[in-house]
Amino acid sequence: MSRLRELNSKKALTPEEVSEQYGLSKGTLANLRSKKQGAKFFRVGGGRKILYRIEDLESWLYQNPVMTIDSHNDR
Repeated sequence: MSRLRELNSKKALTPEEVSEQYGLSKGTLANLRSKKQGAKFFRVGGGRKILYRIEDLESWLYQNPVMTIDSHNDR
């Protein structure tokens, strides 16, 4: 199975996988977590492993679209 297909079939992603799938750096994700900002995340395995549910990531990513002239015509 291809790496992209494997990532798309998961329900939760590690910061490394989020970086690969969405283009956000691991450092940015860590900074957002430290500020209690960004997508909801979960600490598992004694708090050492971080997981993001895909539905939470996408909800956060798509909550503030930039409206362009062309996007107003799509409504």
